[in-house]
Amino acid sequence: MSGPREPIGVIGTGYVGLVTAAGFAELGSEVFCVDIDEAKIEMLRRGEIPIYEPGLVELIAKNRERMHFSTTLEDAIGAVRLLFVCVGTPPTYAGDADLSAVNAVVAAMPASSEHALVMKSTVPCGTGRSIQRVFAEQHKDAMAYVSCPEFLKEGSALEDFFKPDRVVVGEDGEGWAAAVVAELYAPLEAPLVLTDVASAEMIKLAANAFLATKISFINEIANVCEETGANVTEVARGVGLDARIGPRFLSAGIGYGGSCFTKDVSALKLLAANSGYHFQLLSSVIEVNELQKRRVVAKLARHLGPLAGRRIGLLGLAFKPNTDDMRGASSLVLAARLEAEGAHVRAYDPIATDEARKIMPDLDYVASVEAVIEDADALVLVTEWPQLVALDWQAAAAAMSGTVVIDGRNALDADAVRAAGLRYEGIGFG
Repeated sequence: MSGPREPIGVIGTGYVGLVTAAGFAELGSEVFCVDIDEAKIEMLRRGEIPIYEPGLVELIAKNRERMHFSTTLEDAIGAVRLLFVCVGTPPTYAGDADLSAVNAVVAAMPASSEHALVMKSTVPCGTGRSIQRVFAEQHKDAMAYVSCPEFLKEGSALEDFFKPDRVVVGEDGEGWAAAVVAELYAPLEAPLVLTDVASAEMIKLAANAFLATKISFINEIANVCEETGANVTEVARGVGLDARIGPRFLSAGIGYGGSCFTKDVSALKLLAANSGYHFQLLSSVIEVNELQKRRVVAKLARHLGPLAGRRIGLLGLAFKPNTDDMRGASSLVLAARLEAEGAHVRAYDPIATDEARKIMPDLDYVASVEAVIEDADALVLVTEWPQLVALDWQAAAAAMSGTVVIDGRNALDADAVRAAGLRYEGIGFG
């Protein structure tokens, strides 16, 4: 790579921040990471990574000399021009984004014509306009502002960073910062969308809302397939071959989860409502997703009768494999509904148990897959971890008290489950 790379600051060392920092360090930039959490910064200085993402520990260790960690914003401001904002914007009880961390960063910015705030945190459309208005009110309007939304998928975030579908960079007017941000991403040779700030913000929300809509749509088709005798896997295969539709996100299951889809769909719906428009389609997408999680309880009751006293084993807890993220996980709703029915729920996840305990402290967690199977009346595959998909079903059948297996992700070998003498039920099969 010719010439020195632009150094950057990364504010926030959560999921997006650490992946972004490690990715740019790998590309050759000096990266100055800032976080107000002193304990987290001390962990990172020791080489301990507070989140689970495949390959991240190794990549940060490889680039230790180019990665600097501090609790002081001035350490970054004195060394860089670009300050990437990667702080959390969790949903509030009202469903919109909590921008308190973003606002704190904005308030801490200096009055400078030599720096740019680069927003990677997912924020509602219009946030950039509001921040630039605040800068003007605080006599900081010389500072540049860029929207550069992230499109990282948990479990494959590093691959997504290095092989992005697109890079979106939004800046209003004829500023300098968008070109510098675009140059940072140039080695990745991804399609570049240079646009205005509001459009960049909307691209992120619209993309996630559309993908969530595809998931809810195929789940509705799955439910109709169960009533008509059709096979949703075959239907999705045939539909996905249409170039206008494509095969991705047409896998029926017990609903989407995670922070991005759940938060962004609700945020876009609320943004529309606050603008005077009722986004009816997204209301249905959210409703379908919530009902889909509850259908598993009905399936179990159909096989077992009243669920009070029944032993139900949950295979997996995280919202998807290769992450410990429990935000919006289907297991949260499923476990709560089963316990409300009087069932005894045992749960196993190879990675996410500690995070799950923070949300559901009273659930019966076990340390091995064998323990969750032992004496179970029924098993539910919630997260398609490879080691759970590849279970020895002959051994499982011998250890279980009952015979019911609900495949919440349509990931199991149905023939192998049935060959073991168990009753298999997936999602969307008549």
